[in-house]
Amino acid sequence: MAGNRDRFSTFSTATRLRQLGERTAAHVYRSQSRRQVRRSRLTGRAALLVLVLCTLVVALAYPMRQYVSQRSEIAKQQKAAVTARARLERLRDEKARWQDDAYAEQQARKHLHFVRPGEVSYIMTDPGAEAPEHRRGGQSASDRPWYSNVWDGVDKADRPGD
Repeated sequence: MAGNRDRFSTFSTATRLRQLGERTAAHVYRSQSRRQVRRSRLTGRAALLVLVLCTLVVALAYPMRQYVSQRSEIAKQQKAAVTARARLERLRDEKARWQDDAYAEQQARKHLHFVRPGEVSYIMTDPGAEAPEHRRGGQSASDRPWYSNVWDGVDKADRPGD
């Protein structure tokens, strides 16, 4: 038993606690040093990378916005140019038609009711059209003085329902 006591005395509670404390301290020290090494190395690189990316974004944001807006403006101007070319072609065609005397005569007959000497012109009225409004004194607009027609126009403009 004496041998057992010696063995147990070397492993007393105080000794055990001391050894446990040393192992725990060594473990904590090793884990802290690993974290510090990893953190410091990763943080510096990450900060530099973030700084470079932010600088690139700031440096390229305005030129990219200008590029996109200019591309849309170019597209709009190209569309306007195509429309203007189409209108120019229509106007050239119309000008060429007006150079023809037959077309000019046709348009004069159609819009201005021109007739050639010896022809008789008839103007057809639609029987379903509304009857003209009753004028003052029952006269037509051409039979009255001009100032009466002007005054009728002013009166008609004052009435909101007409």
